[in-house]
Amino acid sequence: MMLVDGICNITLVYLNILWDETGLEEYVDVAYISWLVWLWYPIVISLLLPVVIVILLYASGLFVCMYRMRHRILESYKHDKYDGARKVVSAAWDGHGKIWHGYEIIGFDKIPKDKPALLVYYHGAIPVDLYYFVAKCTLEKKSKMRCVGDRFLFKVPGLRPMMELFNVVPATSQDCVEILNEGHLLAISPGGVREALFSDEYYKLLWGKRIGFAKVAIEAKVSIIPLFTQNSRESFRSLGLFRGWFRSLYERTRLPLVPIYGGFPVKLRTHVGDPIPYSPDNTPEQLAEKKAWNTIVEVHSAMEHLIEEHQRIPGTILAALLDRIFL
Repeated sequence: MMLVDGICNITLVYLNILWDETGLEEYVDVAYISWLVWLWYPIVISLLLPVVIVILLYASGLFVCMYRMRHRILESYKHDKYDGARKVVSAAWDGHGKIWHGYEIIGFDKIPKDKPALLVYYHGAIPVDLYYFVAKCTLEKKSKMRCVGDRFLFKVPGLRPMMELFNVVPATSQDCVEILNEGHLLAISPGGVREALFSDEYYKLLWGKRIGFAKVAIEAKVSIIPLFTQNSRESFRSLGLFRGWFRSLYERTRLPLVPIYGGFPVKLRTHVGDPIPYSPDNTPEQLAEKKAWNTIVEVHSAMEHLIEEHQRIPGTILAALLDRIFL
């Protein structure tokens, strides 16, 4: 209270000086303004101090998470300065995921440490879950992680350095094959921006007739591993109002203009599905089509199974927040 009284008195003295120098006392009731300052100062201070403390607590937690990884970070700088920068940023994202979302990965051991694989994931409105997953792979796996991103990301001011640091590429099918042949992990979302903007709390897959990822897996002769993050739609959401109009605009112009809101600290948990091994008998059509001879194809079926098994349908933000406590 002594601190608050002191700040309040200093402010009142400053206001009195201001009134005297500017002559505003003729138009403003100085006594009334002083009373308002005296009344609201304790309330404002009592609200701001807890916010500052919470920020310091989270900042301290983030520092601790990064400090635990100091040996890996320092070791990486000895070999490649960019690898060191990649480890530092990954440690920051990994810490943020743990603190803000209680992020965890179920089945992480299914991701190969030293051989290539094609990771197929469900695309949230803003794929923060993928950022956390890539950070974890960067810190834990020997194989370098690569991601396929839409070309518009490289036109957003300030994003290109991050895209280059984490090897996000607007790759063609042949580029993807070369990346896998080099022994890297490659993450791709068949639904892409369309799924990010126009899927909803029912988690419908919007893959259409895209079979490029299947061609890549077959040509590179690698396994396909499905990934799904529980509550990814509750962390960030695209605006449902005028969805049809925005969808029509996107199909005509390819401009991702749908408003996105969120950042809610919901529980995020990435589930890694069983790898679908390469089989020389499968054709791209058999791998990518939603239905073939009344049988749900492996990749689409595996993703739907992950969603059905681990996701509450329809997803709600309140329930996802409660998952932070009960999961």
